[in-house]
Amino acid sequence: MKIADMNWFQVESYLKADDRVVLPLGSTEQHAYLSLCTDFILSNKLAVETGEGCGVPVYPGLPYGIAPYFSAYPGTVTIRPETYGDFVTDILNSLVKSGFRRVLIINGHGGNSPVEEIIRSRMATVPECQILFHNWWSSEDVMGAVHAVSPNASHASWMENFPWTRLERVSLPPREKAPCDPPNLRQLPPTEVRSLLGDGNYGGAYQADDDAMLSIWRTAVAETTKLLDTGWEN
Repeated sequence: MKIADMNWFQVESYLKADDRVVLPLGSTEQHAYLSLCTDFILSNKLAVETGEGCGVPVYPGLPYGIAPYFSAYPGTVTIRPETYGDFVTDILNSLVKSGFRRVLIINGHGGNSPVEEIIRSRMATVPECQILFHNWWSSEDVMGAVHAVSPNASHASWMENFPWTRLERVSLPPREKAPCDPPNLRQLPPTEVRSLLGDGNYGGAYQADDDAMLSIWRTAVAETTKLLDTGWEN
């Protein structure tokens, strides 16, 4: 149920029986050999599949996020946390005004994490609105499925290489890259981050078997569906 396929009459009718809604957040940033829009593609696809399965409207996702540490890689777009927090807060207030009361935010980018604290603080004055902030890629079920394939998995590695995030006519290195994820990475200047990471892969092989990837995806959809159905306080 994409909002793009609904009119306001249909939204008004939906709200008479349900008040749930889904909003995906992503990013446009370097992902080594994968699409710059990987985080957006994945969060948006997961939101659409989950929303359609539950009969819940899904709003267009935000394709940009907070990624200053990747700004030395061409193509990366980064938004200041305070700007991002203002923007998402305005969206949430609009949803509440329309009549939505339970909002599942599916976040596809770790750099967006600061926005959770910002919006929770600001939306605390709207007690009738419940917000679930779901970092889908790092959830318990998904990480369990990922580690069942390989514990060496991180940003821009095989664990983000789905059929819908890879690019045509792009050759991938056959080797497995050693883990490279120092705790202070995001505090380094962008040029040092690029020097440290090289192609952008934090560590791991560049591609895994598609059967394994589709199994991970099914796990993500099942987990997110359960959250959308049962994750609310009442």
